[in-house]
Amino acid sequence: MSTDFTLDAQPRDDKGKGASRRLRHAGLLPAILYGAGSEPTMIALKQNEVFHSLENEAFYSHILTVNVAGKKEQAILRDLQRHPSKPIVLHMDLQRVKADEEIRVHVPLHFKGEDIAPGIKTEGGTVSHLLLEVDVSCLPKDLPEFIEVDISDLHLNESLHLSDLKLPKGVTLVELQHGEEHDNAVVNIHPTRVTAVEDETLEAAAEEDAEKPAEEGGEG
Repeated sequence: MSTDFTLDAQPRDDKGKGASRRLRHAGLLPAILYGAGSEPTMIALKQNEVFHSLENEAFYSHILTVNVAGKKEQAILRDLQRHPSKPIVLHMDLQRVKADEEIRVHVPLHFKGEDIAPGIKTEGGTVSHLLLEVDVSCLPKDLPEFIEVDISDLHLNESLHLSDLKLPKGVTLVELQHGEEHDNAVVNIHPTRVTAVEDETLEAAAEEDAEKPAEEGGEG
């Protein structure tokens, strides 16, 4: 993984809505760090630091370093609550990870090859992204920032499924662990419906034009 994220945190003791409100007024974000067999730790993060990190897609599927008063711990983002109208985060849940324990994380899909896929370029189809992320299981060191989906060879009325994805070493798809019936489609190329309607309209108009001379000739 090419990007590193370090969050500076400070421990906090105050609980409740009032305490959280005071933290936010001070430019801080209430959060909790839990898991890996250790007691949950109430922490406060810098609101601006977190907000800018959230603009990076990799932040959501990355091993984060949380520096709590000089003690660094590895964690993943498990949940966050945003303000419904303001550009701030209200609360964040961070889950500790252990190097030797597998984790489950939602990883985004990056699609490539749409500009050269024959189903789109020469066969007039339209691509549909049926999944935008997948749930993976792996050790922290193997966690990918994204999984690439290459559709450059896809033809019209063809699709790629979960089992077609090329996964990094040590990474498995959680959905496929439940059986073949969970091998869901990820992306497909289908006929463009708008084009089909336009073709029918043009065809009907052409038939009407073809009939007009015959009708006029019959009256003369």
